[in-house]
Amino acid sequence: MLYRTALYPADPFALMRRLSEDLDRAFGASRAFPALNVWQNDEAAAITAELPGVEPADIDIQVKDNVLTLSGERKAPALPDGAVWHRRERAFGRFTRAIRLPFRVDPEKVEARFADGVLRIAVGRPEEDKPRRIAIKAA
Repeated sequence: MLYRTALYPADPFALMRRLSEDLDRAFGASRAFPALNVWQNDEAAAITAELPGVEPADIDIQVKDNVLTLSGERKAPALPDGAVWHRRERAFGRFTRAIRLPFRVDPEKVEARFADGVLRIAVGRPEEDKPRRIAIKAA
């Protein structure tokens, strides 16, 4: 019988996840920053990165072969005189994320836009790397 209480949740892994999150908080570990989503089709790939509190001038995007590197800095806010942190869950400082894409990147086909704390990067696939349909000839 499956008990649904605080000690025995319906999800058997919930307790392990909660313990892992508690340990991460206790030792200052955090999830990778920035959070990313990546999708692709035959023509291109798209990357979205959540960068709240980061200025566009503090973001650097580089591409080489099939690796896109996103780096930058989220600066800590200035505290008023005499103020001390009561709770600090958002990380500040330098960050770097490298994303290996499933195709070579054409640097001329990379476009980035930043709005409302979200960076959107479109990466076009070189023509020579796009899949081609092969016609079958009759014998």
